Amino acid sequence: MTGADWLDSLTADGVALGRVSTAERVADFVRTRVMEGDLPPGTRLSEEALRTALGVARNTLREAFRLLTRERLLVHEHSRGVFVRTPDAADIVDLYAARRVIEGGALTAWPTAPEEKRQAVRDAVRFQRESARAERWSDVATGNVRFHLAITGLAGSARLDEEVRRLLAEMRLVFHHMGDQREFYENYVQLNRDILELADGGAVSEAEEALRKYFDVAEQHLLRRMRAHG
Repeated sequence: MTGADWLDSLTADGVALGRVSTAERVADFVRTRVMEGDLPPGTRLSEEALRTALGVARNTLREAFRLLTRERLLVHEHSRGVFVRTPDAADIVDLYAARRVIEGGALTAWPTAPEEKRQAVRDAVRFQRESARAERWSDVATGNVRFHLAITGLAGSARLDEEVRRLLAEMRLVFHHMGDQREFYENYVQLNRDILELADGGAVSEAEEALRKYFDVAEQHLLRRMRAHG
């Protein structure tokens, strides 16, 4: 999905929002678009176009913008409007610090998590591998998000699920600056599979350690790429 296509598709979403829509639900729609890669950093969000597409009141949309600004996904520039935020190196370090705690802790719940939660991790890995074989690298990126959401889901906490959705949306903004998607994501397809195989084989402690190392590698990879691109 490119250009204004994401905005056109919101018209259908507006039907789902209906008259009982809230700022939180509008924010979730925009957050999801960020997480799926439809809104790159620097995108200007037209208040009028969004109000029309979603069928919501001006005050509702502005409250949604305020929520997303607090989540570091949007930024308001005086006299210019609201834009999708561009993360920096400090954001990367902070994001990975939070993810190590949340996802590492969630992965330890693998042995006692409901089977459907474990299956969600397997499904995410399968989707990512199939997308890589088909060279659909944008879908590989989406599969990576699904994998980490599914890892968090093992904990069975709605609060952690919500927090990680916010973190991963911000991460997707970081990934937009990493250049060629294949070059960036290709190695992580196998790393995700390795973590799954360890957990599925009962080696949960080893899977947790592999995830920690994965985060160390990914963090340094992103920081190097960000510095190289200025």
